Amino acid sequence: MATHAVVDSGAARQYIVVMDPGDSALDELLAFAREHRLRTASFTAIGGFSDCTLAFYDVEAKQYVDNPVGQQSEVVSLTGNVVRTEEGDWQVHAHAVVALRDGATRGGHLRRAVVRPKLEAVVTETTHRLTRRFDPDSGLALIDLGSGDATVDPDPLRHGLAP
Repeated sequence: MATHAVVDSGAARQYIVVMDPGDSALDELLAFAREHRLRTASFTAIGGFSDCTLAFYDVEAKQYVDNPVGQQSEVVSLTGNVVRTEEGDWQVHAHAVVALRDGATRGGHLRRAVVRPKLEAVVTETTHRLTRRFDPDSGLALIDLGSGDATVDPDPLRHGLAP
């Protein structure tokens, strides 16, 4: 089970979330967002995964192509954001670079990750509430900085976003 601490920095609030072996990184970040009712947040993390699936977005096909990494890896970089949906739930969007035992790296959109031994994330909540709007041209749910109601694709998993 993930643990966390609050680091108050004025307008933005920071949290430290430390995940344990066997935790699902995306599920823990989503649960954390729900528990703390985050407005909009970004995060960075380092640590390790025993298994993960990265993906590459094929712009022409408008779909992700999975690239499983079925071995222990070092999380060199994990970055992403958490935003609210029009319905009020949260969505986690993350990209990762992992290093393998021989030093080779793999990167892409993070679809799934099992923590081992730990994952240390710094989550920074902003004062603004952003939502995602489905963009039919790209086939992606993108952050909408404009005004108006957000339109969310009915299938967020299609975009690799946690529900």
